[in-house]
Amino acid sequence: MSVGILRTSFRDHGKMCHTQHGRITGCSLEQLKLLQLAFRERVVPVDDPQAFQILNSREYGASYAILAIAKQLGLHRILYSRGEPWVSSALAMIVGRLVHAGSKLALCNHHPNTCLWELCGINDAPKVDTHCYEPMDRLLQRQKAIQKTLAGRHLRNGQVILYDITSVYFEGDDKDSELVAFGYHRDGKKSREQIVVGLICNDQGCPVGVEVYAGNTKDETTVVDKVHEIKACLKRSWGIEKVIFVGDRGMVTRGTIDKLKDEKDLQTIGALTHGEMMTLLKNKVITLDLFDERTIHEVSDPEDPTRRYCLCRNPQTAVRESQTRQRLLDLTTKTLTEIAAYKRATTVEKLGARVGKVLAKYKMGKFIQWAIEADPQQEKSCQHRLTWSIKTEKVEHEKRFDGCYVITSDVDKEQMKTLDVVRAYKSLTFVERAFRNLKTVQLEIRPVYHKTDDRIRSHVFLCMLAYYLQWHMEQRLAPLFANDGKGEDRRWTFRGVIDSLAQITCNRIAVNGAEFDQNSIPTPEQEQILELLQVTM
Repeated sequence: MSVGILRTSFRDHGKMCHTQHGRITGCSLEQLKLLQLAFRERVVPVDDPQAFQILNSREYGASYAILAIAKQLGLHRILYSRGEPWVSSALAMIVGRLVHAGSKLALCNHHPNTCLWELCGINDAPKVDTHCYEPMDRLLQRQKAIQKTLAGRHLRNGQVILYDITSVYFEGDDKDSELVAFGYHRDGKKSREQIVVGLICNDQGCPVGVEVYAGNTKDETTVVDKVHEIKACLKRSWGIEKVIFVGDRGMVTRGTIDKLKDEKDLQTIGALTHGEMMTLLKNKVITLDLFDERTIHEVSDPEDPTRRYCLCRNPQTAVRESQTRQRLLDLTTKTLTEIAAYKRATTVEKLGARVGKVLAKYKMGKFIQWAIEADPQQEKSCQHRLTWSIKTEKVEHEKRFDGCYVITSDVDKEQMKTLDVVRAYKSLTFVERAFRNLKTVQLEIRPVYHKTDDRIRSHVFLCMLAYYLQWHMEQRLAPLFANDGKGEDRRWTFRGVIDSLAQITCNRIAVNGAEFDQNSIPTPEQEQILELLQVTM
C-alpha cells in the first residue's frame, strides 16, 4: 500500500510555503492518483452531465476491410475509370451485399447504423433512387466492359472455362418482365416464377461473367451463344484463342457438341446422360467392367476417334443412388397396394390414371410391371383388379450402374491427361459453391423484388461482383480456414469473419461537452483476420 499526504502549497511574500493537513493510507497508488485528480477538479462524477458518454456506435470494421480489398483489387477503376458519384454508390452496394445482405432500401436505411456510406464518400443519408437505382442502371451499361476486363485479368490462353446455370425465384407480380417465367425449378419453388442465371468462372472458381435468361430457358440453349460470345470477346480483347469449355451433362449435350464442332480452337469437357451411357454400352464402346473405384479407364469411339470417354465410379454416390431407388420403390409399392385395396366403384380408366400418376411421381415406371383385370359385367365397378410386380432383373441391372458416370471430352491427350480431364470436370463444384453463396449462404440474391428486366440483370451482376470480392477474400483467408477445427470444433466461416469484423465499431463519444469519433480497438482475433486480409486499420 502507498501513503498519500494532504497538503496545501502557497506563496507568502515570495516564499513557497506548505501546510500539511493529514495523511491517506490504505489506498493503492492508482487510487491515490485518482484522488489527486479529484482534488484538482479533473474528475467528473459518473452521473454528471459532463461525464464520459458513448452517444452511438456504428459498424465500421467489416465495411472498411472489404472496401480496402476492393480498392486493392482496383474494382472501383474496373467499374469506371473516372471517379463519378455513381461509382461510389455502386461500390457501397457491392460491399453492402457482403455485410448487410438485403434490399437496396434496407441498405439505405442502414445509414445510421454503419459507416459504409461515409467510407464511400456519401455523408448525407442516401436515397434509394439516387444512390441505388440510378447507379444500378449505369452499372448495367458497363457490364460488358467490366466482364471484359475481368476475363482479361483471370483467363489465359488454353485455360479451362467453367459454366453452369441455376434458377432464382421471384416474389410478387412481374407482368411487365419478359425474363420472369415458370420453368424447371432448381430451388424447389414450383409455385414461383423465376429467372435463369448463367455464371462463368475460371478454373479456380473466380467469377468473370454472368448472364440472365428467361425463366423457361433450358440448360443447353444458353451454351452455344454464350460460348461464341466468350470466345469472340477473349480473342478480340486479349488475343486468347484457345478455350476449353466445361459444363455439366445438361450443358454439353450431343446437340451442343454438334453445334460447336466447327468452332475453331474450342474444346469441351462434359458428362454423358444415362441414355447416352446406355447407347455406348449397347454399341459395345464401353463395358460395365471398366467402371472402377480406384482406376479411371479411358476409351474412344471407333466412329469418332477424337472423342474421349473417361469411365469413373464413386462408391459414395453408388450407395446413395441405391438407397434412393429402394426408398422410391417402397413408396411406389405402398401406394400401389393402397390403390389395389380401393373398394369403391370406379372405371378402368380412372384406376389406370391413378397408377400412372404414382409411377410418374416417383419415376419408377421402368421397374414396375402392372395390369388391370376389368370386371366383364360392369364398366364402373369395385371388382376391377390391379395386379403389379417389380421387375427384379431390371432393378439388379440398374444397380450395376450405381455411382457410374462418364466424362467426355475432345481435348487432345497431349494437352490433358485422363486425370486432368476428370479433375477439370469436377472443378464445376467451384461454380456450384458460387451459386450456393449467391443464393443462400452469404449474398442472398433471392428472392428478387425488382420488377424491370434491366434492374433484374443489374441486381444479378451486382451480386456477382460481390462474390468476386468474397472469392478473393477467401483466398487470403485460406490459412485461417485450413487451421480451423472440424465438426463441433469448427470456429470460422466466411460469415463468421464478417460478423467478427463488424464488431469493430466507430463510436461517437462526448466528454466534458466535447464530441469526437473513436474506433474500438481490434481484438487479437480481429487483428489476425485483418493481417490475413492484408488490411491495415
